[in-house]
Amino acid sequence: MRTRPSWTLPTAVAAAALAAVAVLPALPAWAVVEPGAVSPAAPATDQPSYLVTVHEGLDPAAVAHAYGIRPTHVFHKVANGFAARLSPEQVEALRATPVVVSVEEDGPVVGVPA
Repeated sequence: MRTRPSWTLPTAVAAAALAAVAVLPALPAWAVVEPGAVSPAAPATDQPSYLVTVHEGLDPAAVAHAYGIRPTHVFHKVANGFAARLSPEQVEALRATPVVVSVEEDGPVVGVPA
């Protein structure tokens, strides 16, 4: 007997992704970059690195892209988020959006037994 795969789950996932993108705010002025241009507000390499966690079901790379951020790493397994060097303005903008769970400065973990 041949069974047809259900399209209900992929359709539901696609609908949830579209709904999640709909809640992303308009890009802040510093994040709008013309194609091929370098953003004047792009953080320098001397900016601190941050770990940004987004809500489950959202694509962390898409959230970073929506804010004009180029992540240094994207996480999907242990945490749903990305690491990036951020300016203070970018940190404030990410902390103010409802799709972001947390924004923490990257650093050594203390208090964990070796």
